[in-house]
Amino acid sequence: MRKESLRFFDVTHIYHTVRAETTAAEHLSFSVNEGEFVAIIGPSGCGKTTLLSLAAGLLEPSGGEVMRCGSCGYMLQKDELFPWRTIEKNIVIPLEIKRQNTPEHRERAKALAVKYGLGDFLQSYPSQLSGGMRQRAALIRTLATDPDILLLDEPFSALDYQTRLNVTEDVSKIIRSEGKTALLITHDISEAISLADRVLVLSERPAHVAYTHTLDFGELTNPLKRREAPGFSGWFELLWKELNG
Repeated sequence: MRKESLRFFDVTHIYHTVRAETTAAEHLSFSVNEGEFVAIIGPSGCGKTTLLSLAAGLLEPSGGEVMRCGSCGYMLQKDELFPWRTIEKNIVIPLEIKRQNTPEHRERAKALAVKYGLGDFLQSYPSQLSGGMRQRAALIRTLATDPDILLLDEPFSALDYQTRLNVTEDVSKIIRSEGKTALLITHDISEAISLADRVLVLSERPAHVAYTHTLDFGELTNPLKRREAPGFSGWFELLWKELNG
């Protein structure tokens, strides 16, 4: 049995302002196992991004406990590449921030870029790359410090539909090839089904886990192939009902 990489135990989080307080999550519990890809979907405004901030340690829960086994890398909705830096200099930013900018670590980051198709673009600037390639560069940047857990905050939402399909396949391949644990927040049901080993459905705010599903695609991990699989439409219908029931 795989060990847990991330665990939320009875987590409550309350935002306080001068005039009021808002409970974003209440009695929320779930775990993500080592090497597992988990997707979380939920109604708009239910606190999905708050959950990622708690997982990353950017927020402390008001109650309960968040336990991490290892370091986290956070991939944002937009690539947020610095336009004045080359791709090579962009992907080593985390190494600079964490004071790990050694020749060994830089070579590892460059090797990842080469391995996943960016080797010819290391001296290019973000404006010279397509949206899909920029997002791939953002993932390589996230992987530069070799985090144990990847936190993905709707990383495909800024892309057009066709590009999103291609990038989803790229990202899935990279994460699974590198053996990373991943937690994805998404509003896209099809995206969750095509990528994840498990899907968690959150309730309305204050969020708790309303449903948990282990997807039964066997060894099929290719997102595009999953969309063509016989069981895909059944999963979509079920999750749609749970979100809108």
